[in-house]
Amino acid sequence: MSHEAMHLEQTLVFHCAPSLSRLKPADLISWRPPTGDGAALLADYTRLLARQGVCLRVLRQDGKRYLLLVYRPELLRSWLARREVRTLLNRDGYPQALEEMLLHLTARLSQGAFPHEIGLFLGYPAADVEGFRIHQGKNCKLSGLWKVYDQVEEAAQKFRDFLHCREHLCSQMAAGKTLTQLLAAV
Repeated sequence: MSHEAMHLEQTLVFHCAPSLSRLKPADLISWRPPTGDGAALLADYTRLLARQGVCLRVLRQDGKRYLLLVYRPELLRSWLARREVRTLLNRDGYPQALEEMLLHLTARLSQGAFPHEIGLFLGYPAADVEGFRIHQGKNCKLSGLWKVYDQVEEAAQKFRDFLHCREHLCSQMAAGKTLTQLLAAV
């Protein structure tokens, strides 16, 4: 495996363990290839992950830095169909179909300001996404992978579960397993 491929696999496992393990519908990462432009490697991994039921999508590219959404389509579709999530997405003009929603999100990312509804795509509770908007990121009850404004204990448990998942997958990778082997075991 090339140095670039190893770097990408390690980055994906560290930052996307919860979505790779089906604990959440998606994860968002910023990735810069150690050498080259990374486009060919991302194309290879897009195909490789698709065979395992995982999608890798470039949402934005700034120079050599890529903003990547890693997701399980069935989980993401189901999450985004929840009434409370759909209500917020409707307010922001999102269409109904997953592919169209992702295209709309990509367009919103290109407009300059970071769209806070991206948290909905990452499986953050709708109440917390809305709380972040209302309070402009202040006055949260707990801060972890996201800022929590409601159901603190439930969020704290999720944060612990996600951390345990990351530690487990990273230790498996450190023991020599590849990303494909890790995904086959999920």
